Amino acid sequence: MKKLIILSVVLLSVAVAGIAYSRRFVPVPGTATLPEFFTGVKPSKNLKPFTSETDLKSFFTQLAEKQKRESQRRDVKSKSAMSNAAASPTMEAGSLADGVSASTAKEEDSITNTQHAGVDEGGIVKVHGDHLVILRRGRLFTVRVGDDSLKPVASKDAFAPGIDPSNDWYDEMLVSGDTIVVIGYSYGRGGTEINLFDIDSAGKIDYRSTYHLRSNDYYSSRNYASRLIGTKLIFYTPQYIGISPDSMRQFPAIRRWHKGAKDDEFKSVVEPTRVYRADREIGTTSGLALHTVTSCDLANGGFSCTASAVLGAPGRVFYVSPTSVYVWTIEWNYDGKKSKANSMLYKMPLDASAPSGLGVNGSPVDQFSFLESDDHNLNVLVRSDGQGEQMWGSEFSAGDVALFRTPVDSFSDGSQEAPSYRYRELPKPEGYTFQNRFVGDHLLYGTGSGWGRPEKLDAANLFVVNYANGDLEEITLKHGVDRIEQMGSDAVVIGTNGSDLYFSPIKLKREVTAAESFVRKNASQGELRSHGFFYKPSGKDSGLLGLPIAREGRAGYRHLVEGSAAIIFLKNDSLDFSEMGELGARDASPNDGCRASCVDWYGNARPIFLRDRVFALLGYEIVEGSVSGDRIREMRRVNYSPRRVMTQNSEE
Repeated sequence: MKKLIILSVVLLSVAVAGIAYSRRFVPVPGTATLPEFFTGVKPSKNLKPFTSETDLKSFFTQLAEKQKRESQRRDVKSKSAMSNAAASPTMEAGSLADGVSASTAKEEDSITNTQHAGVDEGGIVKVHGDHLVILRRGRLFTVRVGDDSLKPVASKDAFAPGIDPSNDWYDEMLVSGDTIVVIGYSYGRGGTEINLFDIDSAGKIDYRSTYHLRSNDYYSSRNYASRLIGTKLIFYTPQYIGISPDSMRQFPAIRRWHKGAKDDEFKSVVEPTRVYRADREIGTTSGLALHTVTSCDLANGGFSCTASAVLGAPGRVFYVSPTSVYVWTIEWNYDGKKSKANSMLYKMPLDASAPSGLGVNGSPVDQFSFLESDDHNLNVLVRSDGQGEQMWGSEFSAGDVALFRTPVDSFSDGSQEAPSYRYRELPKPEGYTFQNRFVGDHLLYGTGSGWGRPEKLDAANLFVVNYANGDLEEITLKHGVDRIEQMGSDAVVIGTNGSDLYFSPIKLKREVTAAESFVRKNASQGELRSHGFFYKPSGKDSGLLGLPIAREGRAGYRHLVEGSAAIIFLKNDSLDFSEMGELGARDASPNDGCRASCVDWYGNARPIFLRDRVFALLGYEIVEGSVSGDRIREMRRVNYSPRRVMTQNSEE
């Protein structure tokens, strides 16, 4: 569960990083023949829905019987193997163990570094009219910035009145019209929690309602559970299903919370006829999950939700494009020392039409491994030994690398495998913390220090592939690849080399080259999540970027419990970087009486570019900078911590 103490995080990182992977995925180059994709029977364009509750229950009954037979077969095989091992003195001592171990606000007001314009992502700071709205440590805050002001206005618990929030995590926030949506996970009350609040033009916040959606924890060290397109709130939730005739009782269900709410008030969020499966046999060795996409209309203060779901393997990575939610599921089947990944890629359209699927190989690293491109193709970087993005899965991908590229209309009922020519094998970088990002027509990838301590590196490789024409470039950098971000039509790669932090501009127009790096001595990244960075263009080849920084040599995982020292601002002038200045923190850790979400899983620092003004969000401080020529200097700051807000309001 997400509430591991920091020591557990470190131990987990060391343990997972040390696993000896034995799986291999080697894409086969060349041209596929017609039978490789078609079997003579033209598949349906969509996945098969269950026709009724009886049909769905019958499916689970048959699956439970199959699982029982497979378990008995494995038991017999295991006993036979142990008998042979005892009788054969020449058997290698480690071979049996090896086998077991394998077992939308206006666009100009957007302050969130989103993957797609127009697809907002749940974050910790948003804009409502003349106010910044901030989610931190289980509370909502508003700070007025209209009329050239910078003034704390209101503070509100991010959860329902009268509950015990000590087993809850309030992670993400979105603003739609005059509605604030807080997405969290409650271990105490049963799954994903959606809290709705009203906000008025004066920045006052009023609690409206709370809904619980039965699900497993959606947490990912890189991805975000919620999106907002127009007034439609979209969130993905996984639910791991124990296989039995009564499996439907574990399906996602929703209830409106009230004092004394009971479990029997949960109502199914997805009807049996909106549950889909691929037209192929579902394995049971690694479990089963119901991958649900829920869409709720927030127009006019409403909360009307619909959902659809696919039954598949539990490993997953999901990506939201402007048109669809894509869910890549991964199932590992084990047989002695051999293992085989059965992966399925599901396409779940946002217009509520039926999902479709395609058999695939390998696993993406995170949501940035995907791009639904303007040429109507889906491009995905995959690795052979990925396990999905749940919890810290994205931090430990390994194995071979390939670019998967398929037309968005190639999906069908899931009975077909994508042909081998859809994969292009790519060079595999050294290192274990893998970063990737699509920028324009290019895919960039490499490795860095991630959640670990910054390493001293003499050189590291950055790979840049043009997914449209296949051109591949390898660029040698003087630092690791810890962050890849879009900067207009070009990119910036950020990473450490020991005690120093590097910003390397990457030219992607006409030819791919690296310009001279800017080096911030004695510093490291203060935030690892994508929302920690922002680039504000001022012209075709110019702009201003901001990034939280921390003390030199700080391990990446320390962002959970330490604030950033400052936000650094760099000016980009045709890929020539120059420092404009820093806005720094003063009050690092005030006593705020935290009751919930007392670890900053989603960070606590952001650069904010809003209506020609520049701010630095640093914990409970907001610092405004004044830009004059090529320099940025502190103009004023405000502390919006709970006690400061209450004191100010009582004085008024």
